Amino acid sequence: MEPKGLSFETDGEASLLLAAARAGVVLPSSCRNGTCRTCLCQVQSGTARHLVEWPGLSAEEKREGYILACVAVAASDLVIHSAAAKLTPTS
Repeated sequence: MEPKGLSFETDGEASLLLAAARAGVVLPSSCRNGTCRTCLCQVQSGTARHLVEWPGLSAEEKREGYILACVAVAASDLVIHSAAAKLTPTS
């Protein structure tokens, strides 16, 4: 996760949002079904695929590498840009 250098692993089946949360990385989210766009991120390198046919992205956004982390899974190693990503606060 750029620009903060955060990282997490995923099995390629869990959404990126869920995989990040399991690793203690918080991404903003709301609807969790690909419509509200709160979890919008941009793939800098690698490949992701969406679990829903029509995620809430324009054709131009898709061409520019934007994904919705709540309904996207990793298809390869990824570098994703999300300025809002952060680590889960610890007690």
